[in-house]
Amino acid sequence: MSAVNIIIEDRYYTKDPLSSDLGRNIIAESIKMLEHMGYEEFTFKKLATQISSTEASVYRYFENKHKLLLYLATWYWSWLEYMIDYKTHYIKDYRDKLREILKIVCHTEKAPDTVNIADLDFNALRRLVQVESDKTYLTKHVDEINEQGLFMGFKSLCHKISEVILKINPKYKYANAMTSTILESSHQQAFFALHLPSLTEISKDSDTAIETQVYDFVQDTVFKLIQNTNK
Repeated sequence: MSAVNIIIEDRYYTKDPLSSDLGRNIIAESIKMLEHMGYEEFTFKKLATQISSTEASVYRYFENKHKLLLYLATWYWSWLEYMIDYKTHYIKDYRDKLREILKIVCHTEKAPDTVNIADLDFNALRRLVQVESDKTYLTKHVDEINEQGLFMGFKSLCHKISEVILKINPKYKYANAMTSTILESSHQQAFFALHLPSLTEISKDSDTAIETQVYDFVQDTVFKLIQNTNK
């Protein structure tokens, strides 16, 4: 997977961060810093200090830190969509295809340490999306951002999964709602297990990996809801 090249459209950035060593360094270090200190405490000034550059140089690549977060989240969703295409292309049975999709979304297999961008810590990116991705749309400017097409990565992934759900049960009325719930739950339940354990049966102390526990919960929920073709 280290050779995978995820292309992000220029609507997310002012200058393509993958076009220079500085841009790639901005991406790699921002993931580490955002995961470590959180979105609220993260600033371009702190990032510039970390990479021994200037704040103005960072702004040449991204208009603001929200656009940067959108870029990182979109890269992550696009990578998941690529993995779904890669791993399920030859699966003919749609139930088996959906199970494999849920495994990918829940990360039941070990993720690569780095993907595509030099020194990008993919597992840190995953943890960052787990905690911070809702801040991409929980904002007063959500409608404006949506009109700019900046949620297309998430929407494209949702559409791909909902199509498989409808292949299993064409009469199921809530394929899009189910899909967005799957993607949110796959992150929330893992987060709850680590930080708010009373909100979930997923346990960090179990002999079974958190990712596998989340998958078991998600696939059990999904198939019970969509299996009745009369609804």
